[in-house]
Amino acid sequence: MAPSVLYPICMPTGWGPERKIGHVTSSPHIPLVRTLTSLQLFQHAITHHDVMFVYVGATSQLKGNYTSASEELIVHTYFFSATRDVLPEGVSLAFLPAVVVFKDGTFFTYSEEHDGDLKSWIKRERFPNFLKIDSYTLYAMGESGKLVVLALVEEGFQSEESLRYKTLVEKVAAEHRDTYSRNFYFGFMEGSEYIRGYVMGEVTVPSLMVVSLSNDGYFLPPCPVDTEDHLLDFMDGILEGSVEAQGGNDVAQRVRRWIYEAKVSLTPVFRDAPVLGCFLVGFPPSMAAIFLYLCCKNRPNLNEDEDEVAVTASSAQRSKSLAEKKAD
Repeated sequence: MAPSVLYPICMPTGWGPERKIGHVTSSPHIPLVRTLTSLQLFQHAITHHDVMFVYVGATSQLKGNYTSASEELIVHTYFFSATRDVLPEGVSLAFLPAVVVFKDGTFFTYSEEHDGDLKSWIKRERFPNFLKIDSYTLYAMGESGKLVVLALVEEGFQSEESLRYKTLVEKVAAEHRDTYSRNFYFGFMEGSEYIRGYVMGEVTVPSLMVVSLSNDGYFLPPCPVDTEDHLLDFMDGILEGSVEAQGGNDVAQRVRRWIYEAKVSLTPVFRDAPVLGCFLVGFPPSMAAIFLYLCCKNRPNLNEDEDEVAVTASSAQRSKSLAEKKAD
């Protein structure tokens, strides 16, 4: 399906992709869909929210679907409604009613033909196209089914290589949005602690990787990513299936993850309290061994049972023979 049409629009100062996404909660005093009654209110809202959805038009079936989606997703993003005359002159809508998302210094209009279900579209579009990603945001992105192109950079002071990776991902996100936004999110993450746990191993920083939250998988570039074309080839290879996925959530990976998490949990214990660590590791197997020993010890001896049955049968046979002789 074709992507939403891109319309240029000038946004107020402070509309930047690196601002942290806000999260709101519903309240009896605040409607799920707030009404923007003037251009000033619109400008105020757009200045304070990185991503916001606006329903434009009169009552319709689309508005009902929009309100229904807001009931589920209000904790993740912001929902507004407005009339056409409230919007800035630069916002040109080809039809009404319409649902519009404002983000990344521009806006996109929902099209049922191109974008499918409204609620699914809102889930896909509720993040900026490029942003700073933490562990919570990365987990939330998994609900959309999209892959995440991730530049891993140092915390605090960032090296020239980190800035290069970060700039490269941001450039691809901006210049190739129409081609890749349906399949990818773009962002950067400072530090590698969370990703080390995700891949269950060491991760080079700075570096690039693509994460698939839907199945706990990930992709690593088969060759160094030095240019924009290298990154585009890497992404195309993932979509075409020529780049091998790593990780996953099959049985083997689940067992490996369980072992890895146990190792991560016990390593600090052995380092800080070796005796306690030995007790925690040794106690369960010891109890299991004792239990098995007691079970085996109390298990009936089959040979003795067979001998006892044989003796009983022999005695019964002799008694029968004596009885027959007395009868004769």
